[in-house]
Amino acid sequence: MTARKQSQHRLQLPPLNTLLGGMTPKAFLRNYWQKKPLLVRQAIPGFGDLIDKEGLLALACRDDAESRLVRQRNGQWQLSHGPFNPSQFRRLPQRDWSVLVQGVNMLVPEADLLLRPFDFIPYARLDDLMVSFAPTGGGVGPHFDSYDVFLIQGIGRRRWEIGTQQDKTLVEEAPLRILKHFQPEETWDLEPGDMLYLPPQYAHNGVALTDCMTWSVGFRAYPAQEMAMEFLNFLQDTLHIDGVYEDPDLKPSRHPGKIPAPMARQFKSMLDKIRWGRRDVDAFLGSYLSEPKPNVYFDPPARPPSPAGFLKSATRRGLTLDPRTRLLYRKDMFYMNGEEIEVSANHQTPLRLLADTRALPPGLEMDEPLALLLHQWLCAGYLALGPGR
Repeated sequence: MTARKQSQHRLQLPPLNTLLGGMTPKAFLRNYWQKKPLLVRQAIPGFGDLIDKEGLLALACRDDAESRLVRQRNGQWQLSHGPFNPSQFRRLPQRDWSVLVQGVNMLVPEADLLLRPFDFIPYARLDDLMVSFAPTGGGVGPHFDSYDVFLIQGIGRRRWEIGTQQDKTLVEEAPLRILKHFQPEETWDLEPGDMLYLPPQYAHNGVALTDCMTWSVGFRAYPAQEMAMEFLNFLQDTLHIDGVYEDPDLKPSRHPGKIPAPMARQFKSMLDKIRWGRRDVDAFLGSYLSEPKPNVYFDPPARPPSPAGFLKSATRRGLTLDPRTRLLYRKDMFYMNGEEIEVSANHQTPLRLLADTRALPPGLEMDEPLALLLHQWLCAGYLALGPGR
């Protein structure tokens, strides 16, 4: 069995009003986003055949995939991290386990299409597409998430219980953050094509009623403490403060264990020189938000075309960003996979189009500097010729 099941037809994405239960994106964001759950029956009619159980388990065995196996045995929870060996799955029982694979949109090109209808939310918020398989009774236990997620039911049926409880007491010594006193308030059984949106901090528990797969479109949460630490790390690479501690007028010390007041004042004066402004914050945000996850690697083409051949092919066939690529922009600055890119004013319009639609159409005119930049990205594996795989 290959890593993915070949679909009989290309994924047919529904119009947005179907995906959102008859609402416009504006109405959804106003009434539900980060406010309350939304259940949409048949949000994606006929969905479920992009990948099968064997395909997902094969992905969980790859060393470029982030995967987990969660089991419940005799009332105890167990957690294992991949990559796994296929023999490990053959020894699993008939029920009460779940395999989860992150970043399936970067491993299965067709799966990346599932993220496109959600582009009414900034890509800077998008995390990835996680897919889970579970036999009857499988799940990861009742828990809270700190991020927004759209849970799309693939094959099979799963029961979701949700609640607004304030009690966040966790099961002691469990390898997962499982709620000890879960109190569900609503229960829904999801069929293939159904979708449940959950905002952050809603307690929820999903249990497989049959062999089932759930596709989770997750949006990143950014804890303030984490952002502050990452920003300080960014500053240390860009900060330069002149001077060195000096004490030419030092007097004999009667208390050598005491930090002298003049020393403390001089250190404070040195640290007061640390400065940052909006430009520094923008540069940090662009680099940080576009940085791929540590386990992401790009595949440069084995035989890249020459710059002239690239320009000819790109004009004829168009270009598509690799599913692993994160291209963002703010004002006149662009950020490609964690790297700040400064471009001329006449190149900003096509690059914004590339960032927004993740593609450039055939027939687009480009001058030599833009073609050279895009050729460099192609050689790095960041984009590909044509409309995508």
